[in-house]
Amino acid sequence: MRKRLPFILLAWILADIYFYHTVETLTNNQFILWGYWLLDLLIVAGLILVIGQRRANRPPGNTIAWLMGATLLVFVPKIFALPVLLLEDITRLFRHFPPHSIWVSELAVGIGAFVFVSLLYGMTGGRHRYKVHRLTLKFPDLPAAFDGFTITQLSDIHAGSFTSKKGVEKGISLVNKQNSDLILFTGDLVNNMATEMDPWIDTFAKLKAPFGKYSVLGNHDYGDYTRWESEAAQAANLVRLKKVHKEIGFKLLLNDAVQVKKGSSSVALIGVENWGKGGFHKYGSLTKAAENVSNDEFKILMSHDPSHWEAKTLEHDKHINLALAGHTHGMQFGIELFGFQWSPVKYMYPQWAGLYQKNGKYLYVNRGFGFLGFKGRLGIWPEITVITLKKSLNGVA
Repeated sequence: MRKRLPFILLAWILADIYFYHTVETLTNNQFILWGYWLLDLLIVAGLILVIGQRRANRPPGNTIAWLMGATLLVFVPKIFALPVLLLEDITRLFRHFPPHSIWVSELAVGIGAFVFVSLLYGMTGGRHRYKVHRLTLKFPDLPAAFDGFTITQLSDIHAGSFTSKKGVEKGISLVNKQNSDLILFTGDLVNNMATEMDPWIDTFAKLKAPFGKYSVLGNHDYGDYTRWESEAAQAANLVRLKKVHKEIGFKLLLNDAVQVKKGSSSVALIGVENWGKGGFHKYGSLTKAAENVSNDEFKILMSHDPSHWEAKTLEHDKHINLALAGHTHGMQFGIELFGFQWSPVKYMYPQWAGLYQKNGKYLYVNRGFGFLGFKGRLGIWPEITVITLKKSLNGVA
């Protein structure tokens, strides 16, 4: 990120100057023109404030999130308007540079205004616009007793980002309305600190499932992205977070497995600690987690980071029928219409949202219940996943 920062700042400055001339073409109102630059100055002041807080070893709280939101609102609309302005300037090059066209400037400002309003909706209504994704998966080796068994998957709650109790309770109520047999949570309960969950323990304790609620840790749960006064303080935070899982009724699986039983039949539920490609910590061990699971058991794996699937799960000597992950959030921004999916995160994660299959093994990547950084969602809405397991009678998945 630090290497990209100079490029981002340069792009921001150039886009600002370029778009300013467009505004200047449409008005000479000094209040508007001075206000244009005032917004930039306020954001720069916010950046200086955050840097000062971090150097003083004081957590900036939600300042970073609000600052990111303001930056996106100011910067992104101009980026979307730039192609129109650039196209006009290319034509002006062959027309001896006449004055900028009023209608082109109006079109550019209109595009910017549309993007601005869309982002603003994402930061208000979008953050709690929960969407239920339902799918049915067929397996020839599923125990007959589990035919029709339902699982609700949640992921990436990020409690430290929440501000609306009503909004969160709306999501919890929608989860319970699914009446699933089992609830599985695939990591990132908090942004950094266990205390972020304190206001929400009673709310999430309302989640109900007759066959239990199970969870794993995500990369943010270890407190690796904030400064601690000591290693002991960070370790104590993780101990507290594990207790929070218990207080909201989740059985936390730490490189471990349990049997979910229905009558005389059972399926193996495996949970690994976070394991991610690149610079992410690799606390998880599928080998350790599955060591007491027999080869002939039907297996469901909870692993926060979807990169674990291709790196470790597919090649593992024990057949993992279904893996559940989260982590990507779908970058909280993208397009999902009429079967078409796109988000910038797809260039970082081959499996970033929805269902994937290889060699008879499935991976489902949840888009996340909460949000982080950008205080909202646009196009990639917060997700509640409901999976129905079916036994394939003809022996074909």
